[in-house]
Amino acid sequence: MTYTDAIDLLKEMIAIPSVSRSEDGTAKLLYDFLEANGVDVKRVYNNLWAMCRHYDMEKPTLMLNSHHDTVKPSSAYTLDPFSPIVKDKSLYGLGSNDAGASVVSLLTTFINHYDDDNLPFNLLLDLSAEEEVMGEHGIRAMLAEYREKNVKIDMALTGEPTGMQASVGERGLVVLDCTAHGKQGHAARNEGINALYIALDDIQKLRNFSFPKESSILGPIKLTTTMIDCGTQHNVVPDSCHFVVDIRTTDAYTNEEVIAILQQELRSTAVPRSTYIHASAIAATHPLVRAAESIGRQTYISPTTSDQALTPFPSLKMGPGQSSRSHSADEYVMLSEIEEGIKIYDQFIQALACQLR
Repeated sequence: MTYTDAIDLLKEMIAIPSVSRSEDGTAKLLYDFLEANGVDVKRVYNNLWAMCRHYDMEKPTLMLNSHHDTVKPSSAYTLDPFSPIVKDKSLYGLGSNDAGASVVSLLTTFINHYDDDNLPFNLLLDLSAEEEVMGEHGIRAMLAEYREKNVKIDMALTGEPTGMQASVGERGLVVLDCTAHGKQGHAARNEGINALYIALDDIQKLRNFSFPKESSILGPIKLTTTMIDCGTQHNVVPDSCHFVVDIRTTDAYTNEEVIAILQQELRSTAVPRSTYIHASAIAATHPLVRAAESIGRQTYISPTTSDQALTPFPSLKMGPGQSSRSHSADEYVMLSEIEEGIKIYDQFIQALACQLR
């Protein structure tokens, strides 16, 4: 599969709307493309996956993962988001940068190594859906599928627009809905227990709180109170006050441990919306990191969240394009970025093989 084939495939992807949870069209396109290239591909919901032809249970497995869903197009678009246009040596269209460029580059890499039985590891291609909404029918469904099929994944390369530099970590996310409970009373008579004051005390505690352990890779956990809702009228002491806390977690604690610690610290009740978006961090000594560094890739901590946050095995995030273009109007990727991405992915595969031999 050539660079030109990858560009043509990306144009076809852009022309098919694939907003999260409505990716049927691109799922069929990618399935048919893989099948036409001799790949034994499988579909679960709108996710696609395939193993290299010479899969060997005795070898470790590297998952090549990216997502083919998109966000909804911005109202600020001046171009048709579903009409792929090449101008100034760039390809414009919704999903071109995030993460269509990674999809076609990783797919090219997989097809070109599909019959390679000399690698000291297996390749597994995973093109996921619902990444933009962290949906239940995306990578989470695929992880369940792999467990059911007894497919063991040892490590992953996640394709996202990183300028082909290597992200070695990203923070997890927990959102807490907190409610302070008081007792209603008349403000003029100094009656009741003011839930707002309880909430403010807790918010101040959160503002100054620090966890004893700190991640050597991701640094400290970050706590930010972002919303508050309280009161019914000026002369009534409120009996409840709701506030929201945004928590960016690290690998120093599990999300569940973070929640338990904060629940012990607060007078308010604190209920998490979810716990599955966990932090991802990979040691500098891991073969994935060493392979990336050996081909001149710079490592950094990513400010954005991806399917990497849901995978329970070591992973590296690296792909063509720039994160700053993601979710923006008139999204684009430079053609040279895809060409470079395919070359670097191939170099990475060879470098990882050297690390694991």
